[in-house]
Amino acid sequence: MTEQTRARATLDPLPDSARLWVFGASRPLTAGEESRLLNEVEGFLGQWKAHGHPLAAAHEWRQGRFLLVAVDDTVSAPSGCSIDALVRRLRELEQEMELSLVGSAPVWYRTGDEIHRVSRPEFKRLAGAGEITADTVVYDLSLTRLSELREGRWETRAGQSWHARYLPGG
Repeated sequence: MTEQTRARATLDPLPDSARLWVFGASRPLTAGEESRLLNEVEGFLGQWKAHGHPLAAAHEWRQGRFLLVAVDDTVSAPSGCSIDALVRRLRELEQEMELSLVGSAPVWYRTGDEIHRVSRPEFKRLAGAGEITADTVVYDLSLTRLSELREGRWETRAGQSWHARYLPGG
């Protein structure tokens, strides 16, 4: 990347206070799709601005399903319009690639190496049937700060997250 490009393909350099958005791909991507998505995101973030000021942004692709985007808002804070521009670009990519990325309604969990995306009612049904327990690994896409990710709140056990409300007795 050039010095001009402010997007990084790792969140490591950003402070804990950085704003965070987590997006989940509705299906696994092919290697070509993954490359295209990440190139498009990197290109967008490299030119991302708020009120004419470049944003110090970074992204990561995790577990072949999750796009994490963060901004160091101590350098320059993202505006509502700049956030809308990010979401608009991701929605365009959704249509072009025939997948879903934007939206917080699905619930994400893992069994073994397989990542699942289900509706909240389906998650509740699976929990009631004992197919999901307090020890099931879940993903919290509602995080808003990089510190929450680093504290282990993104990938955690269902019994230790907001997902617990859907477990029997929760």
